[in-house]
Amino acid sequence: MTTLSIFSQNAPGVAQTVTEDAGEIQRLLAEQGVRFEQWPTRDLPADASQEDILEAYAAEVANLKAECGFQTADVVSLNPDNPQKEAFRQKFLDEHTHSEDEVRFFVRGQGLFYLHFGEAVYAVLCQKNDLISVPDGTRHWFDMGPEPEFTCIRLFSNPDGWVAEFTGNDIASAVPRYEQLAGVA
Repeated sequence: MTTLSIFSQNAPGVAQTVTEDAGEIQRLLAEQGVRFEQWPTRDLPADASQEDILEAYAAEVANLKAECGFQTADVVSLNPDNPQKEAFRQKFLDEHTHSEDEVRFFVRGQGLFYLHFGEAVYAVLCQKNDLISVPDGTRHWFDMGPEPEFTCIRLFSNPDGWVAEFTGNDIASAVPRYEQLAGVA
């Protein structure tokens, strides 16, 4: 279930707030300028291609492109049998920013976005049918867990795709990881 946990960076071991209420999650994230929505998903085969997925969500992608000025869309998918899963996980675990919004729509599976606002860290466990748009310049990181299983549509303003500026802050190592927050042993 989609969950928002809010931590203080001064006491990052225990969440001060936890909610699974989608409306409350949307409200709390909107207060920080983060777009969060839940969209209906389509029944697609597990081995659906990037083209099949983008075609199934063509109307939604076109609307977001028109509304927000995105130039490109692609699909990222990772499964537990990927031999490079640990390297992929490590790539996103350090706090970073982008010069454009980071938009993800979860078609399958789940992943954990951490958003660092002032003294607070918002951990958003996104699930199938969740859309999150992290505003440009927001300090954040992403944890897909040790056995990643997700498929997301990504939208970009920059045709080069995902480009990160790492902050050097070690806050990401102080907040509970995916295994604890997603309830995975």
